[in-house]
Amino acid sequence: MQFYLNGDIFKSTMMLDYYLKQLGYPNIPQFLEKYLKSPSLLRLKKIGYFCGMDYASKDVYNFKEKITRYDHSLTVSLLVYKLTKDKKMTLAGLFHDVGTPCFSHAIDYMNKDYENQESTEEYTEYCLKKDTYVLKCLKEDNIDINDIINFKQYSVVDNKRPLVCADRIDGVILTGIAWTNNISKKDIRDIICDLTIFKNEQGKDEIGFKTLEIAKRVLKASDTIDLYCHCDEDNFMMELLAKIAKFAIEKKYISYQDLYIYGEEELFKILKQKDDTELQNLISQFQTQKKEDIPKIKMPFVKARDLNPLVNGKRLK
Repeated sequence: MQFYLNGDIFKSTMMLDYYLKQLGYPNIPQFLEKYLKSPSLLRLKKIGYFCGMDYASKDVYNFKEKITRYDHSLTVSLLVYKLTKDKKMTLAGLFHDVGTPCFSHAIDYMNKDYENQESTEEYTEYCLKKDTYVLKCLKEDNIDINDIINFKQYSVVDNKRPLVCADRIDGVILTGIAWTNNISKKDIRDIICDLTIFKNEQGKDEIGFKTLEIAKRVLKASDTIDLYCHCDEDNFMMELLAKIAKFAIEKKYISYQDLYIYGEEELFKILKQKDDTELQNLISQFQTQKKEDIPKIKMPFVKARDLNPLVNGKRLK
């Protein structure tokens, strides 16, 4: 399978499709179907999972599949439902990334939020409350919108590191199949079958593993992702995209709010049409940067992607 993005060909290994099938797609719970049509969620089809790096130099990034924030939202929600059968929790998982801007965590870099990478989450409430379709659906289902906005209240959906949650497990799988290439179809099947819910030390629900072997496989994959996200190449490119976004906003070529309106491809087209030599040089560097020419850079503390899961109900470390 091949598909095109901004003139580039992405070769899909169909791993995302396989993952979705392990989560029950397309036979998803009936109540969830209508929410997949919400405008605020559909916008995420235009936002890549890898922080705008789909448009970066192919010498630095060689993604095997195009994965969007919509894909991530869907897989998180299906994973939550598979483990809990809880409607509110499932919808909180579906909409947890609805406030994601173009370029995702590169905007956290722009905002100097390197450690937590949560500076844009404040827009979750704004995006949901202006989505009249979602409000109508929630009213039909007698669900309070605040039960969906505050997704962090559900420890199965979101949890503080190094604890495990659906968002985190899904991130390991998606990143492993598209970027780090250390997750196989067998891994996906084994991981999904091994996950269950335990009560942790605080008496809260937490996703954990039934077997040590599968937990160790996920930890190994997560450690590799952490190395990728702390390498000079990724930090340099994330900072460069953050610089492009900041420059464009300061020059008033785009507004900060535009990051939540346009898709990434649309935004790049807008920026590439500007008659500004400095901006065009930055964009050109972003799209043609050679891996061997990236310098070693000193960064503030960048979010650590460490995990310490429950295995058969007991903390691993």
